[in-house]
Amino acid sequence: MLRRRLFLAATAASAAAGVQAQPRSSAGPLRLGADRSLVDSGLAGSLKRAFSADTGIAVKLIAGPALGILDAVRDGEIDAALVNAPAAEADLERQGLVHDRRAIAEGEFVLVGPAPKVRGGSAAAGRTGAELLTWIRDRAAAGDGLVFLSAGDGSGAHLAEQALWREARIAPAAPWYATATPGPGFVAQVRARGAYALVERGAWAAAGGAPLSVLVTGDLALAEAVHAMRSFRVSHPAGKIFIAWIAGSRGRAVVARQGGYRVPPR
Repeated sequence: MLRRRLFLAATAASAAAGVQAQPRSSAGPLRLGADRSLVDSGLAGSLKRAFSADTGIAVKLIAGPALGILDAVRDGEIDAALVNAPAAEADLERQGLVHDRRAIAEGEFVLVGPAPKVRGGSAAAGRTGAELLTWIRDRAAAGDGLVFLSAGDGSGAHLAEQALWREARIAPAAPWYATATPGPGFVAQVRARGAYALVERGAWAAAGGAPLSVLVTGDLALAEAVHAMRSFRVSHPAGKIFIAWIAGSRGRAVVARQGGYRVPPR
């Protein structure tokens, strides 16, 4: 139920931003749902445009948090999806509710925030993600007035963040732990508040920057896997074509050109 509400909120926000959901129809455009960070980074849009240019098939891109998109795939409300929540994806795959799940890109989540200087360099430098969270918690306990901003929406970044808090064995809490306003522009909100946050590398490359810096990168615990899949409950005529294209040489070439991502091994 929570994920359903998240998806409805996300599609409403998409409509307000000019990305409007259409009623389900196998005769209409291929309805492609994508985790919002994959839209913000430009990856989803690049794949959509290249696929349509190659095939002449119309695609309607719908942005939302990964869990909400997966709920829509499960219910047959969208035809195909690009998401970065492997555990939730695998659960649907085990239930037979998604078809043709393919790895199409690799990226990472990064911890960003202000980097106060201390003697010898940044106090945050060289730490793993879990170590930086511990450092942030300790600074907050000392009354430094910092803010960690969570996407809080069931997106791939939010799920990775939750896993990292569990790894660090920390239960974050107000007033230093806050949730972003739902909808687009998470990176912009993080920058506006000068907050610490876990964000998707591609989205940060597209919209990140001063006054914040990337503090943790390359942590294997923050690796990102992006998969494409199609719904079991609805069979759009272009669904199989899209999955074959995106997992093939043409789709891989688009991923290779997109900043912040790598092409997965075959």
